[in-house]
Amino acid sequence: MLTNAKELQQEMVAWRRDFHMHPELGFKEERTSNKVAEILESFGYRVQRGVGKTGVVAEIGSGKPIVAIRADMDALPIEEANQVPYKSKNRGVMHACGHDAHTAIALGTAKLLSQENFSGTVRFLFQPAEEVEDEEGVSGAPRMIEDGAIKDVDVVLALHVASSISTGEVEISTDFASAGVDTFYAKIIGKGGHGSTPHKVIDPIFISGYVILAIHGIVSRQLHPFDPAVISIGSIQGGVADNVIPEEVNMSGTIRFLESSVQQKIHAEIKKAMEISRALGGDYQLKIQVGYPPMHNHQGTVDLLKKVAGDLLGDEKIVPPEPEMGAEDFGFFLQKAPGAMFMLGCKIEDDERRHHDPRFDVDEECMPIGVAIFVETTLRIMKQHGL
Repeated sequence: MLTNAKELQQEMVAWRRDFHMHPELGFKEERTSNKVAEILESFGYRVQRGVGKTGVVAEIGSGKPIVAIRADMDALPIEEANQVPYKSKNRGVMHACGHDAHTAIALGTAKLLSQENFSGTVRFLFQPAEEVEDEEGVSGAPRMIEDGAIKDVDVVLALHVASSISTGEVEISTDFASAGVDTFYAKIIGKGGHGSTPHKVIDPIFISGYVILAIHGIVSRQLHPFDPAVISIGSIQGGVADNVIPEEVNMSGTIRFLESSVQQKIHAEIKKAMEISRALGGDYQLKIQVGYPPMHNHQGTVDLLKKVAGDLLGDEKIVPPEPEMGAEDFGFFLQKAPGAMFMLGCKIEDDERRHHDPRFDVDEECMPIGVAIFVETTLRIMKQHGL
């Protein structure tokens, strides 16, 4: 299967570079989704457009089992720094996380599967807006779920390129593959005045110092030491002049967790930390926006992916996962159907291009590996179901 996938390399590179040159932000993937749909139709797939706003769903085959393969399509609001022939043509927008490669790999997978005989249905989910949420705080995966994209699916698969792993290697996490993420927005309200008379004001900057200390103490002092969690304050704004104490300070931050009990504990403790504002004479406003759930890989799918990857690449190419608290909205799909995401090594040797960086890029030699794993895993699921 790897040999067959490698025969698509030139075609996948062309697709990937085309998407890279024409990146589109979440829920604005009009050109991308149209091209994806046209390519899939040329392979003989039944294609539905406009799923989850700008997503594409495509099927081939019939009956059970239904195996879904998901690829996200959106880019990031980053100005590309790479000087390459396929550099982004859209100012301030860049595929800095590899979703262009995900889309090309899924198209390669669709082409090979269209040439196979199997009993069952393959459904491709080309998803918008993994990186962002709409005006209602909802990202692409739940929007596609609302439109029936995951209905009756038996197994759902996905991959993500990983610039920290060498090409030819894969990483497959058992159990939690990524963290859940929420965002908090807070306003500390005081009473402004002249910097020369601090005794006549309620200083929100002074108050915010204590609030920040309390927030940063939640993980180390309020949570169990064996409960993984992260709370990071990412922005603080307050004041415009050196001699004026402002009326308010605004801050926002990210919350990462693996368990819902930890999530709720953090929410409660952040509210307690904000209460310091009132104890010091001020006030506060707090909004906690619930984001993506933890991504929980299904053990049976993990075992199958490891067997397939080992057979194709050798067991030594399955590298142990490095736990981290990144987030991925593929977790929404895994709440509806068993499945798993694996990490596909794409490191440009001696030059790790970090995700969400203006210099991010991938070793395109990784793409046939992703295709071969997807195709072989899908076919084995079909065969197992028929036994």
